[in-house]
Amino acid sequence: MKKIDIYIFRLGEAEGMVIKMKHIYIVLIKAHTGLGRFARMVTGYDYTHIALCLQKELMDFVTYSRKRHFMPLYAGFMHEYRDYYAFGKNKNVKVKVFRLPVEDHCHERILEFISQCENDEEQMFNLFSMMTMPLFHGFRIYKAHNCMSFTAKVLKLSGTVEMDRPYYKYSIKDMDGLLHEYTVFQGNLKRMESPEYGKYMEKPLLSEVFKTGADTIFSLTKRMILYGNRIEE
Repeated sequence: MKKIDIYIFRLGEAEGMVIKMKHIYIVLIKAHTGLGRFARMVTGYDYTHIALCLQKELMDFVTYSRKRHFMPLYAGFMHEYRDYYAFGKNKNVKVKVFRLPVEDHCHERILEFISQCENDEEQMFNLFSMMTMPLFHGFRIYKAHNCMSFTAKVLKLSGTVEMDRPYYKYSIKDMDGLLHEYTVFQGNLKRMESPEYGKYMEKPLLSEVFKTGADTIFSLTKRMILYGNRIEE
């Protein structure tokens, strides 16, 4: 795909200076999952998941999420696709899309951060922060993110918006308000098939669900106790 570049001149900077820009896309998702429906019932807010797209076609969603549909606690860094959201009999998924201009050097920092997360086998899903967000408003665990903290860290690296608190304390609703002026689309995104859909939707054994859940809780608890002060920036 041909990348979209724009050129802007900033008043007050060196005369004739050209700053090259790229774009990233932040996508809010109204998840069809049972957890998503429960969260909407409790909060009254539509969007329960958030992801980053690097291309305007919105085909590859970069985030932290479950790795298999029926194993919500088996989670971590993910590339998700439209049929992961519009699964089963669902033909589309409701989304809200923000298009953010990002300077070249900030875009490179975002790509480096994504690569770091994707290639680090120790990365985990920060379940504890996500589940207690309404109470504690987000906290960090060593080498762990959830969809909110990952996307908010991307926003911080983008330099596009001013953030008045640590990135990991931003909820999906907070980012919705923060990015309002960058909204480019709100509505239904049509389902499109992906090669990994069948594997993603495989139903696990009940014992596998319990084992992965227990492993996640144990590992996160261990990191909080042993690595509390070893928080990477």
